[in-house]
Amino acid sequence: MQEIVISHLGQDEGERLREIRLRALQDSPDSFGSSYEREIELSADEWAERVKNQDSRWWVASSDGVDVGLVCMRLEEEGTAHLLSMWVAPEARGARLGSRLLAEAVAWAREAGAEEVGLWAVDRNHAARALYVAAGFVPSGKVMALPSNPALMESHYVLPLTFRAARREDVPAIVALLADDHLGAGREGDPGDERYLAAFDRIAANPNDELIVVEQKGEVVGTMQLTYLSSLSRLGAERCLIEAVRVSGSTRGQGLGGKMIRWAIGRARARGCALVQLTSDKTRTDAHRFYDNLGFTASHVGYKLTL
Repeated sequence: MQEIVISHLGQDEGERLREIRLRALQDSPDSFGSSYEREIELSADEWAERVKNQDSRWWVASSDGVDVGLVCMRLEEEGTAHLLSMWVAPEARGARLGSRLLAEAVAWAREAGAEEVGLWAVDRNHAARALYVAAGFVPSGKVMALPSNPALMESHYVLPLTFRAARREDVPAIVALLADDHLGAGREGDPGDERYLAAFDRIAANPNDELIVVEQKGEVVGTMQLTYLSSLSRLGAERCLIEAVRVSGSTRGQGLGGKMIRWAIGRARARGCALVQLTSDKTRTDAHRFYDNLGFTASHVGYKLTL
C-alpha cells in the first residue's frame, strides 16, 4: 500500500464523504448506530450539510487516491466533544491508521477548547476498544443497545483532555506540587535535582507505572502516579495503587481531585484490575473525607519504615 495521507474534508466534499461513509456502513454494519439502508436515502444537500457544520470536522485517510479511513469529531455543550464514524478499510488495517485518525481528531478537539471527548464502542468490537483504551479512554459506566442492532450492547468511553502522561520537562512542576503542603515541604528538595529526573526515567521505562499530570491552559495543575501490582491473592488479580495525588492551590475546591480519582478508577477497570487501593497520611483528615465520599473504605492500617 502507498503512503497514507490524512486530510480533513472541505465544505464542498459532501459527495466524497457519502462514498466512504456508505462503504464503511456496508463493511462494518454492527459498528455504527446508523445503517447503510438509512443513509443511502440521504440527499446531496444532507451530505453537504454534514461537512459544512461548523461544530464538527471530518477526516479521511487516503492511499494512492483511494479513501481508506474516516473519523468525525463533533463539539457539544459544556466543553465536551463526541467522536463518531471511526472506520478503517480492511486493506489498511494493521498499520496503526486508527491511532493516527484518533490522534488527529483528539488534537482538534483540544485546540477547539473541549475538555473531554466521549464515544460509544460496541462491546464485542475488541479491536476498537483496545485502540481507545490505549489512547487513554476509560469507561464512563454508561451502556446501551446499539440503535442499528439492539441485540448488541455498546459502552460509553471518555477521555479527559486535561489528563496526559507526564513528560520529562514536567518534572519540576510535579516536584513543586509534591512539595506544596506541610508534609511535602519537609521531604522534597530542589526541583532541578538530577535524582528526580533519574526517578522519572525509571517510571517511564516501567510498563506497570503511569505518572499522570493534569494540564490546564499550558500549566500542570495536578499529578498522580498509578502503579499496577500483580499478586497471587484474589485468584491472581491485578490491583492498582494510586499514589502522590496532588492538586495545585489555584484549582482546589473546583472538583479536580474527584475527576482525577474517578479517571484513575476507570483506567484501572479498563485494564482489568480487581481492586484500587491507596494510603493517606493520618494527619490528612480532609483527604480522608474526600476518599470516603468517593466510595473508598478505610479497611486497613498502613505501616511504613523509613530507610
